[in-house]
Amino acid sequence: MGWFESLFKKKDTTEKIDFNNEQSNSTNSIVQIEDDWEVLPEFVEVDSADYPLVSAIATSIAANDRPKSQFVIKRILQRNEEVKTVSIIAASIAATNPTNNQLVVRSIARKKGK
Repeated sequence: MGWFESLFKKKDTTEKIDFNNEQSNSTNSIVQIEDDWEVLPEFVEVDSADYPLVSAIATSIAANDRPKSQFVIKRILQRNEEVKTVSIIAASIAATNPTNNQLVVRSIARKKGK
């Protein structure tokens, strides 16, 4: 048990840092900058006019596998077009970089009020 815990347990990589006045001022400015940005959701709700089409497609796919079963569609989401566009631009810029680095986009944000 102890061996598996040590193998699969997530290690706490955070460090405790004592801030003096200069560091706390820079930390406050970082928090203020983060408050000026809003994270864009990867998926957004589908327009209600598209519900019948998507429901019919999902029903026909499900009916092929199990014709006597029932299911309920709780919500339908689609890719956020703004996030998709930014992803394509970021991937294009990253593709021009000749290094063999792998890049990971954790979130996409925009400035509030725009």
